[in-house]
Parts: sequence; C-alpha cells; structure tokens
Amino acid sequence: MKPIAIVFGCTGQDGSYLCKSLIEKNFEVIGTTRTNNVNLKRLNTLGIADQVDIIACNLENSNQTENTIKKYNPREIYNLSAQSSVGDSFKKPAETQRSIVDATLNILEVCREINFKGNIFFAGSSEIFGSTNKPANLTSKIDLKSPYATAKYQSYLLSKMYREIYKINCVTGILFNHESPLRDERFVIKKIINAAIKIKYGNKERLTLGNLSIKRDWGYAKEYVEAMQLINRSKLNRDYIICTGESHSLRTIVEKTFEQLELNYLEHIIVSKDLYRQNEIENSSGDYRSLQEDLGWKAEVKIDELIKKLITEEITNKYQS
Repeated sequence: MKPIAIVFGCTGQDGSYLCKSLIEKNFEVIGTTRTNNVNLKRLNTLGIADQVDIIACNLENSNQTENTIKKYNPREIYNLSAQSSVGDSFKKPAETQRSIVDATLNILEVCREINFKGNIFFAGSSEIFGSTNKPANLTSKIDLKSPYATAKYQSYLLSKMYREIYKINCVTGILFNHESPLRDERFVIKKIINAAIKIKYGNKERLTLGNLSIKRDWGYAKEYVEAMQLINRSKLNRDYIICTGESHSLRTIVEKTFEQLELNYLEHIIVSKDLYRQNEIENSSGDYRSLQEDLGWKAEVKIDELIKKLITEEITNKYQS
C-alpha cells in the first residue's frame, strides 16, 4: 500500500513540482485547492494532473481541515497554500493573515487533537529577515517589512511552539526566492524573461521595471521541493534555510537575460518609480550550510543556469511548439 502525502496548495509552482516528485517516489498524492475552481495548468504541463487526487479544502475552515486530515491519515503533510504575493499583502493584509496564520494553526490543532504521528512541513519565507547585511540563518535578526512577512513569521513561531510543547513532528523550511518555468507571470523574473523573448522575436515595446538595485538569493523551485522533503523526513525535526547562498541584483538578472538573447538591455527597458515597492527589502541572501551539513542538500542550479532554463522553456513552449 502506497504511503499518502497531502499537499495543501497543489496547483502552484512549488505544489506542482512537489506533487510530481512525490509521485515519482511512489506516494499517493492528495492535492488540495482553496476553491472548486481548479487551475490544472501547471499539473498538466508536468503531465501529472490525472495522478493527483484533487479535493477542495480551505485551510481557514477548521472543519474542512480536520475532515481532510482525518480521512486520509497521511504520512506526510506539506502546507504550500497561501496568498503568496508580498505586494498584494499590502492591499490584502487580513486575507494574507488568514491564509497563512489561521491555516497553520488549524493544521497544527487538528494534528494535536488526533495525536498525528506523521510529518508536517510549512513553507516559510526569507521575507521575515528583511534586508540582510550577511547571509541569514536561524539566529539572524527578524525585521518584518510587510503583512506577508509578519504572517509567515507567526506561522514559523506556531510550528516551533507546537513542536516543542506538543511534540508534533512539524518543521518550517524558510525559502528564499525561487523561480521556474511554472512561475506565475506576475512575478518579476518571469516578467523579464517573457518581455525579453518577445523583444527578441520582434516586439517593439519596452519593458518597464521598478528598483533594479534590489538584490535577492534566487534559486530553482524544482530543486527546492527536494529540500522540503528531506527536511520533512529528517528525524532531526529542525527548521532550515533553503537558498543558494548567492545574491544578485535585479539589474544583473535583466542584464544576463538580455545578454543570453544577444540584446542590450539598456535599449529596451524603462525604470519607473511608480513600480518601487513600499518598504522595499534592499538585499536578501541566505545561509544554507546547516541544511548541507545535516542533510546533504545544496543548490546546484545557480543564476546563469536558472536564466538559461527559463529562456529555453519559454521559447520551446511559445515559439517552437
């Protein structure tokens, strides 16, 4: 009989890659979405839509959460479900809080009440550190600059508390920025990739961006879901940072993207102050050494290869299919 894994938030970038990886490891995968209006685009792209048992479960509803976990009694739970845009969190702080903090608390309370013996992984965020002067680890200063960051930090603390007080097997992987061909086009790297390719193929429009000086630790989502599983299955039952250990400016991303397409980015972009985010994090980088030392994981795909993967996939899908 196959072990069961529940992936809350199975249709997003990370959820889709995670479902595929779990299926390849011979898990029966139960994927949940917050509504009955299911977008299967990413799961279809990966060729696994018919291999995931998709159900509706709103984690803000404690009864739905309880019914789902009790019904399937999984070996592993992954919570990737949330309002995931930092920018949107300023416009929707209450929704962001509910989708992250209430969801975390509902999962933990159900598991406490039923004496759940499986493993639970929560997706954390590097946003909790704000701007970093050096690569962040679990002892670094917390500096909350958005409703999203505040909610993610509360989730992290809840998981830690339930692990220490109630002995629940729950962990948080604090994820730094990570991209893939499955990334939603609202996010900046996908926006840059798409615009640059369109320009390469004859589009005369210029790309408008905000602050090019911000720096982020950007990795590859397909690798990061492997780290999630290592952390969740580890008998050490600890939280970890998931990152590459390298930080690059948005200007560098733009330059490398256009360079790979044999274009000069200076001829094709406009910088607009209107797109500068309020309370912006200037620099964000992480320290993955504990994850490497304890569990043997480190990122293999760095920025040049990541950009190449994104460009190749986008051209293949939209211009050579």
